Amino acid sequence: MRLRFTKMQGAGNDFVVLDGIGQRVALTAGQLKRLADRHFGVGADQILVVEQSDSPGVDFRYRIFNADGGEVEQCGNGARCFVQFVRAKGLTVKNEIRVETLSGIIVPKLERDGRVTVDMGRPVFDPAKVPFQTDSDALVQSLDVDGRTLSIVALSMGNPHAVQVVDDVETAPVATLGPRIERHARFPRRVNAGFMQVIDRQRIRLRVHERGAGETLACGTGACAAVVAGIRRGLLESPVEVETRGGELTIVWQGADNPVWMTGPAEVVFEGEIETEKL
Repeated sequence: MRLRFTKMQGAGNDFVVLDGIGQRVALTAGQLKRLADRHFGVGADQILVVEQSDSPGVDFRYRIFNADGGEVEQCGNGARCFVQFVRAKGLTVKNEIRVETLSGIIVPKLERDGRVTVDMGRPVFDPAKVPFQTDSDALVQSLDVDGRTLSIVALSMGNPHAVQVVDDVETAPVATLGPRIERHARFPRRVNAGFMQVIDRQRIRLRVHERGAGETLACGTGACAAVVAGIRRGLLESPVEVETRGGELTIVWQGADNPVWMTGPAEVVFEGEIETEKL
């Protein structure tokens, strides 16, 4: 069977987007992993599937699969690509849509300048809901990794994040430390590991090792998590410009019970078809 796809990117975080409304999408975890492979498939950090939602007042259902074939709860850069995709394919005429994810409802909005703003929901610091195993209620937690003690903030932006402050993201040991943090025993569902360098109170540089994908050029939920952690620590104030290796994102959070808003680019790279029997 031939499967139509669209390759998209948001700040360098790249996706294979599949229309599960106009065609049947039934891929195994192994096929999804092969599709995301940059040598044997199309290549992507994540695969996004557009489906119809059965929930009242919700426009679409949004499913996200990491490059390892595992399904995850949320993807911020993917959410921006999602709204561009459904508009371009004529699946909606709305500029603002309500989208169901595993972690709840998000509301992406297409701006006049072509960028997309997404209501990413409220950050969650309750360790049991991140989830993160700890006996302390402190914001900044100690995490022992390979004989060194890290200072992290653990929170959820629909998916789990561990954010640490580093002096220089370019020299930070993302490649070696990221996988160790991702699979740390205190994070039972694994975790995205963020490395944040504070430039000033309204600008940071960020690298993220993502669960099931490795380091990506940008991570939308990671940018939200880093900014929220920085604001809670008194290091930042909203709005914050986040500089990633793939581009810039703007994050707004007014604290307390307010949602986090993310604005950034979303672009189509190319369209294609692939034989599912070859995956």
